[in-house]
Amino acid sequence: MFKRLLQGAVLMSALTATSLMAAPRELIIDTDPGADDVVALLLAMASPDELKIRAITTVAGNVRLDKTSRNARLAREWGGREDIPVYAGAGRPLVRAPIYAANVHGEEGLTGVPVHEPKAPLAQGNAVQYLVDTLGAAEPHSITLAMLGPQTNLALALIQKPEIAQGLKEVVVMGGAHFNGGNITPAAEFNLYADPHAAEVVLASGAKLTYLPLDVTHKLLTSEARLKQLAAVNNQASKRVVDILNAYIQYDMQLYGMPGGPVHDASVIAYLLKPELFKGRDVHLAIDSREGPTFGQTIADWYGVLKQPSNVHWIEEGDAQGFFDLLSARLARLQ
Repeated sequence: MFKRLLQGAVLMSALTATSLMAAPRELIIDTDPGADDVVALLLAMASPDELKIRAITTVAGNVRLDKTSRNARLAREWGGREDIPVYAGAGRPLVRAPIYAANVHGEEGLTGVPVHEPKAPLAQGNAVQYLVDTLGAAEPHSITLAMLGPQTNLALALIQKPEIAQGLKEVVVMGGAHFNGGNITPAAEFNLYADPHAAEVVLASGAKLTYLPLDVTHKLLTSEARLKQLAAVNNQASKRVVDILNAYIQYDMQLYGMPGGPVHDASVIAYLLKPELFKGRDVHLAIDSREGPTFGQTIADWYGVLKQPSNVHWIEEGDAQGFFDLLSARLARLQ
């Protein structure tokens, strides 16, 4: 009798552990679509077993807020996930003058595909207040925030109510550059350059932070074979992604002389789905918000020469083919 009870307890414990492992990650995606943001959103929406998307929050960045908010709703429509609320947030950085990246993403924030006004509207309310309310009411360390653009929304929420950082399980940032150099200035990556003061607020919050910088995204490059692989999925989602990428990657290929182009923001979602595709280390990170040629630079102490405590997990390597295999497999789940 005792043996059967013990076996039953062990079985229940194993089932409980399996259930906990299988529980999807509670996720908010903060984004400024942007071509690669749309690919990231589609990848996330195609992965409901691993990612429970509570909301999409938008910020000005690649283009103005009205366009990033429209593009986020377009991605939601294309992904068949109108159940996910989209909240519009900050229309300008904390301190600096707004800048945009229309030269990369086009005047509408998307090139290669036609855009239209989506049927489903924005959610009522503001993204910053949504973050304050949601993180403030959350269990400690329960919600992941994927940050695909400038960090303005979260910074404003933390300034308003610093204790909401306790609700964050992890903040995964596409941003920064160390070994690679910048993509908006020789020193700075666009998302950090667009609002370094916001990034400083988030860095000081004590939240667990993972950065996927240009160091890794410039290694996850398209190729003719990889674009054919995506096209072979042969549904509307894959066709849109291929059309978007074929137009979007031209800028970086021409600027850097690379054989393919990066899909920056989708790397964040890939990291959340398959962290084993990536490698990095814990480092001490500082952000330069001083006016001058290094404005927006991320200084990652890769070798620990400053003897300062680590505050960021900095990703430096990624499996490029593994990334595109994952993207292909997940796009196949969509229409």
